Amino acid sequence: MTTTPKDPFSPQEIAAEGIKPEEYAEIVRRLGRHPNKAELGMFGVMWSEHCCYKNSRPLLKQFPTTGPRILVGPGENAGVVDLGEGLQLAFKIESHNHPSAVEPFQGAATGVGGILRDIFTMGARPIALLNSLRFGSLEDPKTQRIFTGVVAGISHYGNCVGVPTVGGEVYFDPAYAGNPLVNVMALGLMETPEIVKSGASGLGNPVLYVGSTTGRDGMGGASFASAELSDASMDDRPAVQVGDPFLEKSLIEACLEAFKTGAVVAAQDMGAAGITCSTSEMAAKGGVGIELDLNKIPVRETGMVPYEYLLSESQERMLFVAHKGREQELIDIFHRWGLQAVVAGKVIAEPIVRILFRGKIAAEIPADALAENTPLYERELLAEPPEYARQAWVWTADALPACTLAGIGSHSWNDILFTLLDTPTIASKNWVYRQYDHQVQNNTVTLPGGADAAVVRLRPLEAIPNLTSQNLKLAVAATVDCNPRYVYLDPYEGAKAVVAEAARNLSCVGAEPLAVTDNLNFGSPEKPIGYWQLAEACRGLAEGCQELATPVTGGNVSLYNETLDSQGNPQPIYPTPVVGMVGLIPDFTKICGQAWQASGDVIYLLGLTVQAKVELGASEYLATIHNTVAGRPPRVNYDLERRVQQVCREGIREGWVRSAHDCAEGGLVVALAESSIAGNLGAEVTLEISPNQLQRLDEVLFGEAGARIIVSVGSEQQEMWESYLQAHLGQNWQKLGTVNNCDAGLTVLTTDNQTLITVSIKDMKDRYNNAIAKRLAA
Repeated sequence: MTTTPKDPFSPQEIAAEGIKPEEYAEIVRRLGRHPNKAELGMFGVMWSEHCCYKNSRPLLKQFPTTGPRILVGPGENAGVVDLGEGLQLAFKIESHNHPSAVEPFQGAATGVGGILRDIFTMGARPIALLNSLRFGSLEDPKTQRIFTGVVAGISHYGNCVGVPTVGGEVYFDPAYAGNPLVNVMALGLMETPEIVKSGASGLGNPVLYVGSTTGRDGMGGASFASAELSDASMDDRPAVQVGDPFLEKSLIEACLEAFKTGAVVAAQDMGAAGITCSTSEMAAKGGVGIELDLNKIPVRETGMVPYEYLLSESQERMLFVAHKGREQELIDIFHRWGLQAVVAGKVIAEPIVRILFRGKIAAEIPADALAENTPLYERELLAEPPEYARQAWVWTADALPACTLAGIGSHSWNDILFTLLDTPTIASKNWVYRQYDHQVQNNTVTLPGGADAAVVRLRPLEAIPNLTSQNLKLAVAATVDCNPRYVYLDPYEGAKAVVAEAARNLSCVGAEPLAVTDNLNFGSPEKPIGYWQLAEACRGLAEGCQELATPVTGGNVSLYNETLDSQGNPQPIYPTPVVGMVGLIPDFTKICGQAWQASGDVIYLLGLTVQAKVELGASEYLATIHNTVAGRPPRVNYDLERRVQQVCREGIREGWVRSAHDCAEGGLVVALAESSIAGNLGAEVTLEISPNQLQRLDEVLFGEAGARIIVSVGSEQQEMWESYLQAHLGQNWQKLGTVNNCDAGLTVLTTDNQTLITVSIKDMKDRYNNAIAKRLAA
């Protein structure tokens, strides 16, 4: 692209805003003129991938988004589902990946603040937080700095604002060395009579700016989030926002109080792209325009110009449209909470965003051009899977040494179990969650680390008609899941497995899966492999959500998660489509965790039995013990998945099942070990191994597969339980053994009484509970 004397910007200046030459030409065409500096900045942030999803929107259309419980689907600040009994749940997941790479503490902290605003903007009181985190190898000092900073930021904001962090997941892999992933999910219980939407309406209605002041922090954060990370990214610290959780707590209370007056027509959080995003999205969704005067905006710095006002991502700010004549009523509420509140503009008929500054028009752009009618790229999909995937799929377990009853190579099965328990991805995350206040609000039913999903009691602070004390036993379960190695090796099958595992985790606490919010973390879609991974994963997610009846209510797309090394070569992360799923529990007194409950309880494996062929491809065992990332991930069997989950839920609600834990990373034996560690009880398990399985005992012990849940049942319920299993699962279940006292430890035997594994609870706990702290102290 060449510039003419009439062009106000050089190609470098245009590129600095994240705008491609052809996009700039389109901007000029739409405006009928060249933009000014402020307008160029507005287009830069609103046409970024972070805001307009220009590469992913065509793929997202295949997601199922409707269902009997869906009240609000994609397009609003958060999804909302009907829980029955007059209760409604708002929930959403968002990413703050690039800010956390540059400034871990504030990047993670403001990620929490941002997702909470999405929830209470709908009129819901936040009741819980979960997070899904990815880091490089924990042996790397840089990873340790980012990891500790992110955890500190999450705990600081969540603890101070008074919302419990009740669950999550943490993975460590060199693929995330330069580009950590920080995905935060929030849940809220609706408190307002009506769900608050974001579309502006009512010509002449006043537009209110409320919350904190505006400064230069977070400048261009949306564009920053839509570019690869490089050594120069460390200079982008101004693009990282700074949060104030105490101010946000006041903002929560003020907003909920304001919404209940009925004086608020629409509300929008000022998140990515700040004033630009909130004005353009509210106007576009309402089919109207908004005129805003920047001189009315409360500021914390002097000398700011329109470009800075419009692109600032200062935190804890909101934009309201109020009913005309009731603005002072709202202003008084915010002042009483010690917050800013001013009438800064009005709703106008012409569908444009008009920005005024010092009595003149500083920017004037059609709202639709910024928020709805944005660039769209339908890229060509690779005709066949890329070379890396085809090579990985050729791998078979024949490449590994043969197994014996004693172990494999120089490793005994005991040694391998200890090594896996000591792997930070599998090991206890107690170092992380002990820093979170997970019991504030006093509604947390299961503590972090105690079950496969978080469980939170639903206890509305406001009176709800027809809600009796009997109905107050309702609870919601939530989980965040993704095995990125599965998705890397086969994006389609791996993404299906993500949905299945999330639903399985909810079923393990007795919850009926309801709906999904997703966070798509991928590399560059402009590269053929990156787009193939994104497209195939979206296809898998759509199919999984359809098959398991969990519609998608919204989410977040985070692309360009790549690190440019010193030579300028991009290193993408593993494709990581995180699924946040919520489920309903009718009675929170009828749930269970993963811990064995009593000596003498009988242990069962639901789903694929020990005799079934279970692969090692994509497994944690293969990666950790053999340093190999290859093979194919397990394939999802939807019919078996649905039946196993239904049986588990019913067993919990009937009081038969006393513990439930899905077989995930590390396979069968790691799941048994985790239940022993959690319950401080031993177990003796006998595996019926066929002769042809002896050569590959590692598949039996550490292979990974879907539709597998380990449960324990009281011996007095054994007959009734086995009769139920036979009727509903046929041959897809197996009795494995019994729970023993702590001194017995975990013992795994063959049917001819050969010992494969025998380890003490103390030795397992030592590896499992101290893996992360030990590496940080080294």
